[in-house]
Amino acid sequence: MSKKEYIIPIFIPFLGCPHDCAFCNQVKITNYKDSINTENTIKQIESYLSYFPKNDNLKEIAFFGGSFTGLDTTLMISYLKIALDYKKKGIIDRIRLSTRPDYINNSILDILKKYQVDIIELGIQSLDDEILEANERGHTSLDSLNASKLIKEYGFILGHQIMPGLFKDSYEKSIETAIKSVKMEPDMVRIYPTLVIKDTKLEILYNEGSFEALSLGDAIRVSSEIYMIYFYKNINIIRVGLQPTDNINKGKDVVAGPFHAAFRQLVESFINRIYLEKLIRDYNLKEFIKININPREISIIAGNKASNKKYFYDKYGIKLNFKESDKSYISYKNVNITYDIGKFIKNYVEKTYGGELV
Repeated sequence: MSKKEYIIPIFIPFLGCPHDCAFCNQVKITNYKDSINTENTIKQIESYLSYFPKNDNLKEIAFFGGSFTGLDTTLMISYLKIALDYKKKGIIDRIRLSTRPDYINNSILDILKKYQVDIIELGIQSLDDEILEANERGHTSLDSLNASKLIKEYGFILGHQIMPGLFKDSYEKSIETAIKSVKMEPDMVRIYPTLVIKDTKLEILYNEGSFEALSLGDAIRVSSEIYMIYFYKNINIIRVGLQPTDNINKGKDVVAGPFHAAFRQLVESFINRIYLEKLIRDYNLKEFIKININPREISIIAGNKASNKKYFYDKYGIKLNFKESDKSYISYKNVNITYDIGKFIKNYVEKTYGGELV
């Protein structure tokens, strides 16, 4: 098992970002209302460090929330100097930032290289120009392609952030964005199904009836397909679903959309449901199935609040039972059936999208 990584998030809402995208309210998303300064940044870093255990696990300073490379150059460098000081002292190991595709160029990357930034995450959101325009994103899919290529040429670790379910989006267009994204070969991805947040243009469109947010079920289905596409290409899926905060929660600032505190588990459970359903058909399984599996995987296969167990019992009359094991297989009568979700995803993606991805 890989060691736990410790992240020090520094949020810069709206700083460096003149665009007011239809879906975005950074004050709500980051739960941070005031512009930060270097003194506050150091206090935040020290506060996080005081809670981290004294070990050799990877530690990282990450600038999130706004478009970091859109900051005034002097201000941007002042933040980078702070992070680099901690890195040179060996207190932290990596520096990460998120930004817009149209705020990447050679001069900016020269600065980021000088200050030893490791990871650049691009908020590409969609790779469909009609969707980008409809959501007033202010950049094109070509900007995402060019920025991704340049970042990789400089040797940075590249991350993509995508948002299925935007205004004018569709299931097919969301999948197409994922396929175009993997061809740019990012090292990691975040999948954020679109939520309607208070005080955004998307909320106005939603209230007018011009925009219909994804249901939770639809968001799980499209995110599961996207997840498998990235998994197939060995791209690290570092987050699925927006992280809950005091504001980003039901009954708070989420007006509509597929919010769930355990959204990633819902997606991974749904993928396992598809796989189990295939095994049931292929091997004509009935009544009682014992799944021998690593204990960490039991809750995922069983489903959130045992939803998969209920699904298979209601639909097939099959009871799922679990036994902790170092090997993954299904015991059915006198037969052992290998349970290999990775192999299933590989075969599924090749069969479904083979011509576009292989």
